[in-house]
Amino acid sequence: MSRYRLNPTPAQEAVLRDHCGHARYTWNLAVEQHSHWHPGRASAPGYLEQCRQLTAARAGHPWLAAGSQTVQQQALRDFTRAMAAFFDPGHPAGRPSWRKAGRDEGFRIVGRGRQWDVRRVSRHVGEIWVPKAGWVRFRWSRAVPPDVKSYRVTKDRAGRWHVAFAVIPEPAAAPGNGQVVGIDRGVAVSAALSTGQLLHAPALTARERSRLRRLQRKLARARRDRSAAAGSGTRSPG
Repeated sequence: MSRYRLNPTPAQEAVLRDHCGHARYTWNLAVEQHSHWHPGRASAPGYLEQCRQLTAARAGHPWLAAGSQTVQQQALRDFTRAMAAFFDPGHPAGRPSWRKAGRDEGFRIVGRGRQWDVRRVSRHVGEIWVPKAGWVRFRWSRAVPPDVKSYRVTKDRAGRWHVAFAVIPEPAAAPGNGQVVGIDRGVAVSAALSTGQLLHAPALTARERSRLRRLQRKLARARRDRSAAAGSGTRSPG
């Protein structure tokens, strides 16, 4: 997963917010449908039936039809995969839960074609095609990895937008000698093998370490807002 900083225009940002809301709304509807299921009751609708229901919902709700059907269908597809992982005994995963506005802001696009195009504009600027938003610029901090399978647009709690490209790595070939190697994970050394080999995860670059120290010093000098601190301890009625 390679993440880059997005720089949408105000008009594009409004479209991205709508996409996040529609994807979250579609996901939560699927969660609600499956929350009523229990042994002995008819199974909840699958992906194809949910897509038919989505088409009917778009026909009856103009605000939903104004959004991207690609984004909304992908949210249903992601939910289907999450449920499959939940029921897969070989890959235990938590049950898909509700997504909350302000915390879960994002949507995913999979596939190729016009809505999938990525291009480089200048040395530090790239553009990605987002449905309904058009070409959205992002900071080209490093090369976009080849053979990208999907990308996910997210908004953090500070209001910053990012795009992350997902790539399936090539499988590492096994030696085929039938030997077993023990692995011990650590802090100073990322992984120590029983063969004596020490593996180290990629560290920060010199520029990144310098920026981290600068931000840490800035944080240490920052003064906490007393009114915000006092307000954080209050509890709302109910």
